[in-house]
Amino acid sequence: MSLFIASLNSGSNGNCYYIGNETEAILVDAGISCREIEKRMKRLGLQIQKVKAVFVSHEHSDHIKGLSVLSNKYNLPVYTTITTLSQGYFKVQEHLVRHLNAHEKVTVGNISITPFPKHHDACDPYSFIISSNHTKVGVFTDIGTVCKNVVSYFGQCHAAFLESNYDVKMLDLGNYPYFLKQRIRGGVGHLSNEQALDLFVNHRPAFMSHLFLSHLSKNNNCPHLVNELFTAHAGHVQIVIASRYEETPVYHIGGTFLKSKELKRVPMLMQQMEF
Repeated sequence: MSLFIASLNSGSNGNCYYIGNETEAILVDAGISCREIEKRMKRLGLQIQKVKAVFVSHEHSDHIKGLSVLSNKYNLPVYTTITTLSQGYFKVQEHLVRHLNAHEKVTVGNISITPFPKHHDACDPYSFIISSNHTKVGVFTDIGTVCKNVVSYFGQCHAAFLESNYDVKMLDLGNYPYFLKQRIRGGVGHLSNEQALDLFVNHRPAFMSHLFLSHLSKNNNCPHLVNELFTAHAGHVQIVIASRYEETPVYHIGGTFLKSKELKRVPMLMQQMEF
């Protein structure tokens, strides 16, 4: 069974990723408002009633901002770790809380989700592999360094949301204070373009079809630069830039690009984004 995926928003102003099959779906993170999630899914022709759960990567506000309202409004289970639940500033009804454990698979209908720990400056951060039958999609954002978990799971993916947060030179020459620059590149912050590219070039499987470059910095990166950098090494892999301002189109992983009746335009991402 194939998967349909889209980024509803990706960046420090909010993160939310849709992954689903023909009958059900999940969201990874809900870092934009419930209203925006509803609006963006409607524009894409995606039915929010198909969403059966939200998986939380960590407690930072750009990943949980809309979580409480969304979960309570639609009675959606929220999968998170005990530590993240205790440290995060979000309120979910107790009967909707589900606990995650490292590498223990969770099943939501015909979708399987495998959580795994990663390096990030949060209390208990996780990334996810989502699969339906033999099709796998990974969400690899907010990763301070490429560890063995990331390499292993990335090599299983037909498609991936991969953080390419900053350009080293732009960060070095930018106006961020020294402590913030060190936090970003210090091993528990974010992946640079070069680190993400190295993972893609050296560890992607031959069957990978789509790469969504995600969580680009507004101040320390450029979508044109990232697109050119990865396209030069992409081969048959389709490169998609996930925007911090709008949703991507829906892509059919294990098949062809999905053209929704409601989606009357394909966003001119490289022209419209204002990073």
